[in-house]
Amino acid sequence: MVRGIDIHVHIPVPPEMMDAHSRERSGAMSRYFGTRAAEQRPMDVDALAESYRERDMMAVLLLSDNETVTGSPPVPLEFVADAVKKHPDAFIGFGGIDVHKGAAAIRKLDQVVDLGLKGLKFHAGSQRFFANDPQYYPIWERCQELGLIVLFHSGTTGVGAGLPGGGGIKLGYTKPIPYMDDVAADFPELKIILAHPSFPWAQEGLAMIRHKPNVFMDLSGWSPLYFDPLVIQYARSICQDKILFGSDWPVLTPERWLKDWETYNIDPAVNRKIMRDNAAKLLGREDLITD
Repeated sequence: MVRGIDIHVHIPVPPEMMDAHSRERSGAMSRYFGTRAAEQRPMDVDALAESYRERDMMAVLLLSDNETVTGSPPVPLEFVADAVKKHPDAFIGFGGIDVHKGAAAIRKLDQVVDLGLKGLKFHAGSQRFFANDPQYYPIWERCQELGLIVLFHSGTTGVGAGLPGGGGIKLGYTKPIPYMDDVAADFPELKIILAHPSFPWAQEGLAMIRHKPNVFMDLSGWSPLYFDPLVIQYARSICQDKILFGSDWPVLTPERWLKDWETYNIDPAVNRKIMRDNAAKLLGREDLITD
């Protein structure tokens, strides 16, 4: 039985797929989160799959494509798709596209679907774009047509943290309102996940998931001990169907997240929704709801 779906897991990329820029940012993130070497185990997809089986969980694997901004070559979509095919009991896959590549990016969306991936991850801070800029609307329109889920990083980020100038990351790109809210309003059938509790704009994220039926929030990237109290209040009550468990592995492990989450003594029925059922329904995996 699957007791949880971790909606926010970064697929471990082999060193040969990482350039110097990617390694620098990865190291900065580890320092920002205080990630210990032991917490970064495992470092390949096979071991990662086994670790989620041991937890009785599934992981949604994420990657993004920042090539235009950073020059770093993207990890192929096939890398995620192959991991899912090899470990279908442990993984569900999301891809990534470079929004600055125009028509080529839109064509790539069909490949995402053909490979069996469920959605896409975007980090507007790293990719340097405002989601509500009309030039990107053909991407959101095609995602809506194809039934792809769109996960937007929201709020501050560990990417570039501690580097000079934050590694060039401008946090304003990741503000939920108006940038992501405009997209949610203009594409009402597009399923959107706000990744993380949107700090320092938690109230904006909560307003969106309460107001827009097509918007959800994952709780990844933060120890629950640091959540805005309103996030917990909404999760317990009026937004219990819109909140998703996520860790942000490897910078935050499910074990650390769950240990801190348990301090809130969430009602078991509500907790099942947040840990598994909400994600299962969003991903079209109702078969995972077994109790």
